[in-house]
Amino acid sequence: MTGAELMVKSLEAEDVKYVFGYPGVAICPFYDAILDSEIKTVLIRTEQNAAHSASGMARMTGKPGVCAVTSGPGATNLITGIATAFADSIPLVCITGQVNSELIGSDVFQEADITGAVESFVKYSYLVKDAKELPRIFKEAFYIANSGRRGPVLIDVPIDVQQAEAGDFEYPEEVKLRTYKPTVKGNVLQIKKTINQLEKAKRPLICVGGGVSLSGAQEELKALAEEFRIPVVSTMMGISVMPTEHPLYYGMVGNNGFPWANRAMNEADLIMMVGARVADRAVNQPERVMKDTVLIHIDVDPAEIGKNAGATIPIVGDAKHILKEISEYEMDGEFDGWIKSLDEYRRTMPLTRTPDPAFVDPAEFIRRLSLKLEDNAVYVADVGQNQIWSCKYHVVRNGRFLTTGGMGTMGYSIPAAVGAKLACPDRQVVAVCGDGSFQMSMMELATMSQYGVKVKIIVLKNDYLGMVRQYQHFTYKDRYSVVDIAGNPELEHIAAAYGMKFLSIENMEGLDEKLDELLSKDESCLCRCIIDPMDLV
Repeated sequence: MTGAELMVKSLEAEDVKYVFGYPGVAICPFYDAILDSEIKTVLIRTEQNAAHSASGMARMTGKPGVCAVTSGPGATNLITGIATAFADSIPLVCITGQVNSELIGSDVFQEADITGAVESFVKYSYLVKDAKELPRIFKEAFYIANSGRRGPVLIDVPIDVQQAEAGDFEYPEEVKLRTYKPTVKGNVLQIKKTINQLEKAKRPLICVGGGVSLSGAQEELKALAEEFRIPVVSTMMGISVMPTEHPLYYGMVGNNGFPWANRAMNEADLIMMVGARVADRAVNQPERVMKDTVLIHIDVDPAEIGKNAGATIPIVGDAKHILKEISEYEMDGEFDGWIKSLDEYRRTMPLTRTPDPAFVDPAEFIRRLSLKLEDNAVYVADVGQNQIWSCKYHVVRNGRFLTTGGMGTMGYSIPAAVGAKLACPDRQVVAVCGDGSFQMSMMELATMSQYGVKVKIIVLKNDYLGMVRQYQHFTYKDRYSVVDIAGNPELEHIAAAYGMKFLSIENMEGLDEKLDELLSKDESCLCRCIIDPMDLV
């Protein structure tokens, strides 16, 4: 077998269903070999979005998403998608073609040192020199990507290695890496200390991050909160770990979070941080919040514990295992008074808005859209004002909320929604973006059309880069610089060009009927919502 055939066989051994990518000469042997496989290929229109689509698939399946692009600009275009996955701890296996091994380092056509370029954004990278090593490398790559703190792994394969004769296919049964052995189970002594501190606490709080979803620990988290009657808040990436209207869930914390959730963080005497980094967007002043607070930090990555806030009780391990282990203990604690206080904060600290009736109110639009979506719908939010409105007003029941929080990459929602829909074709998938972020990935409407991917795309149109305009409004007193995007394309013509249904919503009149029309059929639809250019999150 050739090296390219070994690559494909390795993907089959990992039960890969889709590869997202863009071909070029340096990756053509691989794409030729994959024609003889049941693995489906998806031609993405720009390489960055191959990683985003693989990310959407990975987040819905719990298995590494796969993308494959050519050398040079194909590989460098992929970097932003890799960095986005790295910041959000999304498992990917990224395959890049490379120029002939003998020519590496001589600056030939479409050569780029991609392993060096992505060093800061991958868990690990391989430059393959021997085709016989490919099965071992792929086995290791999938294991590294989806164990410990999840993340992207890059495999760079020169074209001559793909073409080389490599013998029969033998896939390793196990991975043997002496220096990489992530901890799964929590330390028993630390867990006992946690129970002891919970029994002493008067105002405990669980703050969940994206690590809970990545470990598939949603049910364990919910069961622990309900069993011990502990209130829960989340970071942006932790949204949808708990249903929005669960009586013990108090919403998102941080700069753009709910005031009552932030007050809960400030007043808690014990915070159990699960699968969250204590990053600046969620906890702006960790030294102040944690000053007189017992911090129990549970994370699979030991480097994150203590990085931004000193933990009273650090517990390294997988959230799913640790939450289950904690739940097995009995705990004497009564927190009804604390929960009653938080309920009162939520009642007396409502979010107030004064929307202009001449436009669509994005907050109310998102809330009412959420209530009309199917129970297990997947909602993908882009970056910008649309993201913050989505975080605050989208109502999650038994569905998923996907966004990019770590890198904040505009243009994420549409390709990620494509990956999510291909992973879960029977689930409703909606992508919400601004008119700025839409134009960063609108070329993927062609991918949706070509492969019959039925996603509802909602564009909140205000003819501005809204989040930056808002920052300039407050910081530079309305001196707006490079944020006016009034040269936007006419979206109805864009929809027609790709054979999509188009819907325009210009104000709140008759909104329910228009939402029913948007969601009535299992078909792609591009929906334009005209919002107030001066609206604030």
